[in-house]
Amino acid sequence: MSLKNNQKPVVVIGGGAIGVSSAVHLLRQGAQVTLVTEAALGSGASGRSLSWLNSAGERAREYHALRMAGIDRYRTLFAHHPDLPWLRFDGGLYWAADDDRGTQARHAYEKAHGYDSALVSPENIDAFTQNIAPQVMANSAIYNAGEGWVSLPHLIGWLMEEFHQRGGQLIEHAGKATVKTDASGRVCGISTTRAGELSADKVLVACGPQTPEVVAPLGVTIPDGSPVSMLVTTEPVDKPIEVVMNTPRAAVRPNPGNTLAVDHDWYEEHISAVGDGEYRIPEPVVQELLDEASKLIAGKPALRASGWKIGLKPIPGDGNPVFGELEKVPGCFVAFTHSGATLALIAGELLAEEMISGEPHPMFATFRAERFSQA
Repeated sequence: MSLKNNQKPVVVIGGGAIGVSSAVHLLRQGAQVTLVTEAALGSGASGRSLSWLNSAGERAREYHALRMAGIDRYRTLFAHHPDLPWLRFDGGLYWAADDDRGTQARHAYEKAHGYDSALVSPENIDAFTQNIAPQVMANSAIYNAGEGWVSLPHLIGWLMEEFHQRGGQLIEHAGKATVKTDASGRVCGISTTRAGELSADKVLVACGPQTPEVVAPLGVTIPDGSPVSMLVTTEPVDKPIEVVMNTPRAAVRPNPGNTLAVDHDWYEEHISAVGDGEYRIPEPVVQELLDEASKLIAGKPALRASGWKIGLKPIPGDGNPVFGELEKVPGCFVAFTHSGATLALIAGELLAEEMISGEPHPMFATFRAERFSQA
């Protein structure tokens, strides 16, 4: 179904990867789209995501299927644009911290449902990927050849070129948004603290960890488990790694410009709030994280931070995504998920399809907000 012959305005709240992807997919189907952001594009969680493209480890079958569809869409993009410096499929490397038991169990689980998973050792890691320091590896690690990474700020910029070409309207720095409903309880637009009011036939709330707060006045409860996290970007290195590495003390991925992106969670206790959504962390802790990352790379290069970003990492209370139209509020759709990078393209596609057609998408069946009220 297309809206080309009967255009009605659609508002997307949120300038992260899923919001921008949804807006572009809506435009492709002929919708009239306004994209509204509280601050700047990509200034939220998408600007501080490790952006590891994967479906590794244990998760529900429906979640795995959605993530694999997400990887598939990135592979299509990669096939058409193999020279993009911000999207690569050079594999992932993982090991657990418990003397191989966790690594072995994870490998067995992945193999049981056909995920591309190979056990490697310090002795043969060079046959799979280069520039890794084998002396810091556990006795065994998992190499997932089908995994990759994306730089979400670059993806957002790339998608926004199409957004503007297709006539989308962007309103940045609009402040906090409130979803408005009419007397029947149906969506009729939004109100913002800095950009006023906008009428809309349909609204997508895709503003990361703020999503539960935005829908709460509508009588919809979405449990929020979002922790505070950090992403550090290094200065350029001489020999960057190729794979995404997830290890007990550091997670590292390549980044455009021969830099590295580094995160983990052990440092969370050192982060303190300074008010109005701002956070800080002692610089020695940042350097400690980079020192842990340095140990993973051949030659143990001296890593220095070019910058870091701290904020909430969007995670629903039960860990699973929340997608689709709200039963209580016809015309209001939500997108709230931890796996915003892996799911960005497929989520935008399926959300646009559901919003345009009016038909609930079957891949969202187990991920709707109503599961929390039924629990």
